[in-house]
Amino acid sequence: MITVTIVAKNAEETIEKTLQSLTSFPEVLLLDTGSSDKTIQIAKTFPNVVLKESEFLGFGKTHNKASSLAKYDWILSIDSDEVLSSGLSSEILSLPLDPKTVYALDRHNFFRGKWIKGCSGWYPDKVTRLYNRISTRFSDDEVHEKILSSGLQLYTLTNPLYHYPYRKISDFLSKMQQYSTLFAQQNKEKKSGGLGKAILHSWATFLKSYFLKKGFLLGAEGFIISAYNAHTAFYKYLKLEEINKATDKVE
Repeated sequence: MITVTIVAKNAEETIEKTLQSLTSFPEVLLLDTGSSDKTIQIAKTFPNVVLKESEFLGFGKTHNKASSLAKYDWILSIDSDEVLSSGLSSEILSLPLDPKTVYALDRHNFFRGKWIKGCSGWYPDKVTRLYNRISTRFSDDEVHEKILSSGLQLYTLTNPLYHYPYRKISDFLSKMQQYSTLFAQQNKEKKSGGLGKAILHSWATFLKSYFLKKGFLLGAEGFIISAYNAHTAFYKYLKLEEINKATDKVE
């Protein structure tokens, strides 16, 4: 048996489609981290959903908290803006699960109704999401958390997971703010920031996303995504410099 875990906050625009794709699973544990919209009300309409609430502890630790609250040891971790294809749902439920194996999903990322087959972090995109909590867990990273897989086998499923991370331009801005702040917190006193690094990393990120990862073939969407990647890199290193200076003053 598998518990699906979801960490959510203010996901009313996407959570219904996500939960509709999970009705075949016996338990969906939704850990809400402070929604002020209709996320919880929507979730309550699904009989297989168990609602829990928590403060946000960083992505890695919050995912692990959700896992600890699950009924079953097998965990399928899904984001609140992801949708399982019907084929993927059937494929997962028919797997002969092995505790010494973690399972990766082939994620298709969409923007403006288009499958983005290019750009850094968007394509190809294999995400490890199905695991046994007795065998492993998520890393404790604030952001860019991952399932620890050392010593375990990796098996990639064939059917797609659909992802709808950005529905409007303001979504890019809010996520840039969140991810850059978490990056700075995670790397405080471990890495150095500054304007020079911010410029270097932002330009390198844009060139990689737009040219090496063929964002230029995707029209306006490819440029917008590549520019977003670059701006996020830029502000990550400015915020890192800021948080390092603040720490030095306290000491």
